[in-house]
Amino acid sequence: MTIDNAVVDALADEAIGPRDKSVPPAAWGRTVREYLADAPELDRWETPLLTLDRGLLADNIALMARWTAAAGVALAPHGKTTMAPQLWRAQLTAGSWAITLATGWQAQLARSFGVGRIMLANALVDPAALTWVAAESARDAGFEFYCWADSVATVELMDKLLRDTPPSPRVRVLVELGGPHGRTGARSRAEAHAVAAALRASDRLALAGVGGYEGALAHDRSSAGIAAVRGYLGELAALHTELVAAGAYPGPAIVTAGGSAYPELVVEELAGLADATTTVVLRSGAYLVHDDGFYAGISPLAAPAVDPGLRAAMHGWARVVSRPEPELALLDGGKRDFPFDEGLPVPQLVVGGALPAGAHVSALNDQHTFLCLPGADAADLPVGSIVRLGLSHPCTAFDKWRLIPVIDDAAAQRPRVVDLIRTFF
Repeated sequence: MTIDNAVVDALADEAIGPRDKSVPPAAWGRTVREYLADAPELDRWETPLLTLDRGLLADNIALMARWTAAAGVALAPHGKTTMAPQLWRAQLTAGSWAITLATGWQAQLARSFGVGRIMLANALVDPAALTWVAAESARDAGFEFYCWADSVATVELMDKLLRDTPPSPRVRVLVELGGPHGRTGARSRAEAHAVAAALRASDRLALAGVGGYEGALAHDRSSAGIAAVRGYLGELAALHTELVAAGAYPGPAIVTAGGSAYPELVVEELAGLADATTTVVLRSGAYLVHDDGFYAGISPLAAPAVDPGLRAAMHGWARVVSRPEPELALLDGGKRDFPFDEGLPVPQLVVGGALPAGAHVSALNDQHTFLCLPGADAADLPVGSIVRLGLSHPCTAFDKWRLIPVIDDAAAQRPRVVDLIRTFF
């Protein structure tokens, strides 16, 4: 699938400045391309800082591309995880079928970078965004856009909003099936069939498949959680099979599910539906950077349980700014810099020093990390020390940074900055 390489490449011609958090002042006023030409070292940057590891990113992308190809499913990674066109390009180049997004604006941003196929994993009832989709589809017949609907009321509103817009290709809509106490989605197959019937009756919309999100139904790998996910995926498969039997699809169909926690269950339950007229699409997004927290503990593809497996390609870096007590250090990064919704950062190493045994993070404030040092004394981890942190949940890490340095090796004594990733949140 396509992306406009020239537009993505042009990001390297943008100037760096003080609006880019933690960039060293010596880089201000230079373009990304000019700055990288000097092979700069990471220790010139300010803290706090978020970095990406070049080799681990490449390994994770390659692993998922191999795994989905072997499973016989397409991959439409969720672009909201990074909102970084440079990373979307790497995923598309590796064979991804599309980029998944969550809002009309995100889709518009992706389209401005030339993304040719977009899955909006959400209902689209925003008048301005829906009008834009119709106009963009009319302007470029090669543009493929898909969104979801989980009620007849949603379909009726979409029809109403499109009624007064110029003629355009039908907007492709998937029926979203949900589950009890889940997120969005029709709560039964009967309700989902009513949505499909409404789409078939529409003059401006087309029934394009079925989809949903199983991750809202479980948050662990307990037997109950696995059973809930499998039960839901079985319902999604049954809905698609019923629609096929009824001749409901006007053309090729898509069946899509899959976050990053249970991708193997999606493959086990849905991959068998793929045939000449049905494409099964997995939408995992967190695999690209993985983490040292939630996904490291729940993903079936995580190293070291799987070899080679997904490994964390993002790290936080923060500096000790206070040692008010022998067993407490305060770091200069906090909630404004690092994710905390799926677990606190984990101290991994001290640059040029030793990490005291038992060191752990107990809390984050807006701009401080509380690093507990059981049994330590005042001489351990002096002010000015830099701590590398393992982070949990990439979706709430990237949104805190406008420009993220990619380094050659996070384990190196003096990592070098080899790229800068621009995000759009």
